[in-house]
Amino acid sequence: MLTILGFVMIATFLVLIMTKKMSPIAALVLIPALFCVLVGQGAKLGDYVIEGVGELAPTAAMLMFAIVYFGVMIDVGLFDPIVRGILRFCRADPMRIVVGTALLAAIVSLDGDGSTTFMITVSAMYPLYKRLKMSLVVLTGVAATANGVMNTLPWGGPTARAATALKVDATDIFVPMIPALAVGLLAVFVLAYVLGLRERKRLGTLTLDEVLEPVTETVLVEAGGGTAGGAGEGAGRTRTGGGAAGAGPSLDKGPDTQEPADDDDFKGLDPDRSTLRPRLYWFNAGLTLALLTAMIMQLMPIPVLFLLGAALALTVNFPSMKDQRARIAAHADNVLNVSGMVFAAAVFTGVLTGTGMVEHMADWLVGAVPEGMGPQMGLVTGLLSLPLTYFMSNDGFYFGVLPVLAEAGAAHGVSPLEVARASIVGQPLHMSSPLVPAVYVLVGMAKVEFGDHTRFTVKWAVLTSLVVLAAAILFGTI
Repeated sequence: MLTILGFVMIATFLVLIMTKKMSPIAALVLIPALFCVLVGQGAKLGDYVIEGVGELAPTAAMLMFAIVYFGVMIDVGLFDPIVRGILRFCRADPMRIVVGTALLAAIVSLDGDGSTTFMITVSAMYPLYKRLKMSLVVLTGVAATANGVMNTLPWGGPTARAATALKVDATDIFVPMIPALAVGLLAVFVLAYVLGLRERKRLGTLTLDEVLEPVTETVLVEAGGGTAGGAGEGAGRTRTGGGAAGAGPSLDKGPDTQEPADDDDFKGLDPDRSTLRPRLYWFNAGLTLALLTAMIMQLMPIPVLFLLGAALALTVNFPSMKDQRARIAAHADNVLNVSGMVFAAAVFTGVLTGTGMVEHMADWLVGAVPEGMGPQMGLVTGLLSLPLTYFMSNDGFYFGVLPVLAEAGAAHGVSPLEVARASIVGQPLHMSSPLVPAVYVLVGMAKVEFGDHTRFTVKWAVLTSLVVLAAAILFGTI
């Protein structure tokens, strides 16, 4: 019964948020509370919630101070050169922009922290997507999937958990998987290219100067390069009002105004904003590099590192108490949205774990594996990693389910290393799970509904995971 109720609870949650019948915060709290009562454990709801909150409190603290830290770094101009460089590469071409999103997310993911990756990627790319009226779910989907592939790095979490759970070396898990993971990352870039072509076809292409500068008369360059008059690439059509069929997005409000069309304009690239601190650029760059290095080397718990980093960044860049309060207030909306979502998710995970639903669901899935599939336990583990890491936390899967799968495989001559390698192929899908706090940073900063992100991303993430699994089998790793 707990198995059925567990699946029904998760399905109910996903349906409600994807159909926008409930907000994610409300669904994360009310749905598990209702099901806790249905299984006859309503009296223990408080204990389950407190336990869940206790487990996720360090994550919430990390996200709160990480948002403040990177928000300050964006304010003072640390990432402006990165944004400018990406813009030069993208040339305001939607296809290049989406590919650039995947590239940036993959590079930043080298620090092993999804929240950091999403904050930097969205901060750099969001203004460009908004200015060109591109689909923001493309931004969140590509970033999440790229980060999911890179999340398999030994210091990213899943690989280390698998090594710990099965008492094997993380290097022996990761290194043989590098070719398969490289194919998976290539698949992400191909996906970004295809999605970018679709956006280019829908919107057209602008010149870089037109994107960076608000103008009254906007010259548009068609996606195919040229205009109705047959002029070559770079020529355009002078706009003084409404859009023309087949043209790119209109960036002007009309012939009598100098205001740009979008309220979100390129504020992040404003070279004259009062928060810029050019004289402190190298201090801020060094502080950020030191912070990321300390994270990778695990010198201190990540929440403590970001707490210290945020305090130091505020103090050095904004010595005035008034300015510090202004910067904190400027990022309070993101902090509240993300931390609130994490604590709401604590209710969901607390009930799922405390009632025993997640354990029964995992046992049922493992038990459903036919006896004849024992020698193929590597393939089975890879396939099971998709739904299990989506509906469970990484800790629950790697420390609760993976040892059972490894034991079943060992009975048929399948090595624990093979099972461990297969267990990480579901990470591209895992990074869009409602149980992953970092995904709320992504959708919150990109101003995308979680249901919209889920509906768009899951199919591509599943495909990417299957590509990694197929490549690992082809290379003989699994």
